[in-house]
Amino acid sequence: MELIYILLISLSAAALSLIPVGRRFAPGVTILGSLAIFLLSLRTALATAAGGEVIAVRDYLSCDSFSGLILLLVAFVGLTAAIFSWGYIATTVETTDDRKIRRYYSRFNLFLLSMLAVPIFSQLALVWIAVELTTLLSVFLVSFESTPQALEAAWKYAVLTCMGASLALIGILLLCWGLSSSSGAAFTWAGLLAASPQIPPSLLYTAFLFILIGFGTKAGLVPMHTWLPDAHSQAPSPICAILSGIETTAVLYCIMRLLPMFPGRAASAAGTWFVIFGLISTGVAAFLLIQAKDYKRLFAFSTVEHMGIILVAVGLGGYAAHLGAMMQIVSHTVTKSLCFFAAGATLMATGTRNIGAIRGLIRISPVAGIFLMAGGVGIAGAPPFAVFLSEFSILRAGIMSGQYLVIGLLTLFIVVAFFGIMQQINRMVFGSAEILLMDERTLSFGRSVNPGRNVPPPTCIIALAITIIPVILFGIYLPEQLYQLLHHAAASLGGGK
Repeated sequence: MELIYILLISLSAAALSLIPVGRRFAPGVTILGSLAIFLLSLRTALATAAGGEVIAVRDYLSCDSFSGLILLLVAFVGLTAAIFSWGYIATTVETTDDRKIRRYYSRFNLFLLSMLAVPIFSQLALVWIAVELTTLLSVFLVSFESTPQALEAAWKYAVLTCMGASLALIGILLLCWGLSSSSGAAFTWAGLLAASPQIPPSLLYTAFLFILIGFGTKAGLVPMHTWLPDAHSQAPSPICAILSGIETTAVLYCIMRLLPMFPGRAASAAGTWFVIFGLISTGVAAFLLIQAKDYKRLFAFSTVEHMGIILVAVGLGGYAAHLGAMMQIVSHTVTKSLCFFAAGATLMATGTRNIGAIRGLIRISPVAGIFLMAGGVGIAGAPPFAVFLSEFSILRAGIMSGQYLVIGLLTLFIVVAFFGIMQQINRMVFGSAEILLMDERTLSFGRSVNPGRNVPPPTCIIALAITIIPVILFGIYLPEQLYQLLHHAAASLGGGK
């Protein structure tokens, strides 16, 4: 029943947020609802950590270890984004525009609902609908500021990802056709896996390519990534944390679940496509990071890089690489959320997204400077942060399997990305503050910023503090139950031991 409650709570919070009962009601309802969802998701994840399955409605609503992991990450980012939103939206939206605030929180909850549905739904047709809803419901959040740039980014986001969804739909329909003509199994992840030996390999392979390219567009894989930096630079920072931290990962989850369908050589061929798309995405993003002039776009390019790293890990095959991919999913999700929350704090303190206009952030806003530095160092892959541990695990698995060329290229791209991110972040955080203070500063909302307001609102600091805990902790120590969850999720990809 937990899975049903999760969906109902999110839907109820969306409806309640529209009630005009003061400015604090909508954010309060959203935070309480997100907290309840997180606790229920944690309970579900713990129930699947031993390799079991939580079933609410057979063949429709269920969670295994892999989907339980994604559900927990969605709930965690949703909770921290809800907390961060309270202070961020109150600071950046005109105080007289209560309707705009209520609409934001209602859309936030609906977007979160669609994200939660992706791992909860086990029926593939419903999974596709949930993925498409994440686009339709988040478009209004990307364009929340209503500037020409935000509207253009939202339009680009909607068009490209819907085109990708159309390609993915063709793949889903091909799988449905193959399943119905060869077996009477239900059109679920488990049913598809059981019936895959009876489905013609050519049909499986064709469907896989359609889904890889279609959902890969939504995941931000190169060359279908062009919408991602635009959308992430224009959306409010808490929405960016969800878009970048978990939406791309949840869509990648749908692609990864196809891998166990392929036996033997077919799995190797599918893995090759993962490696190709992964290396191209990681390499292109690494060099785009060096040229970034907007720190929100910088973190968006980093998302493209990390989606590529995860794909390479999955494509390498074997339990060790798949476990590294699961660790990378967790570390990227929590670290990228921290990055965008820190970006929001920086925007509130400085009023600009221009990297070249910011110097000495640590002096102007110590809170924003410290967390931006922590997020930048963490997402770049420096020890002792979580991303370092997951990337090291992937590289080690590749070396142990003899994939020297792939690992050599991946290492090169990771090093380029590391120095690109560190150069940009160091330039912003350290140095004299005079250059920043000379610039005219206005938020993209068109409202001037008070130079003296250099401390983020309390709820923003709380969200930052909560998020940084797993970023550091998971680089040093993995709790046993989390490790078991990662272990069984990795084993579900066909590399278990």
